[in-house]
Amino acid sequence: MQRIDTHQLGIEQDSLLLFSDFQDGGVMWTGTGPRELRRVIDFDEPFSTSPMITVGLSMLDIDQATNHRVDICAEMVTEEGFVIVFRTWGDTRVARVRADWMAIGPVRHTDDWDV
Repeated sequence: MQRIDTHQLGIEQDSLLLFSDFQDGGVMWTGTGPRELRRVIDFDEPFSTSPMITVGLSMLDIDQATNHRVDICAEMVTEEGFVIVFRTWGDTRVARVRADWMAIGPVRHTDDWDV
């Protein structure tokens, strides 16, 4: 458990289309074997320390003829941002993916002083 000792808590969230590979024959749709996509997310303003991040799939368009193998996570979390990582493997064909994320953590208060 992460305990947040603060009098000001920041929450930032967003939704973004990670890719739409069926439209242009991208590797998630046409490739096989291990495939990975990374998207850098920058926060609107920095947190005081690295926030807790949740990432989820809000839309998954996937070929029904192959096994559904997907992994999505947050990596490289800092006060300024993080990286969303989407992975698939084998013969899975992923047409498009939208991810929703939320960051929760302490933020500076206007009364905080740097001494």
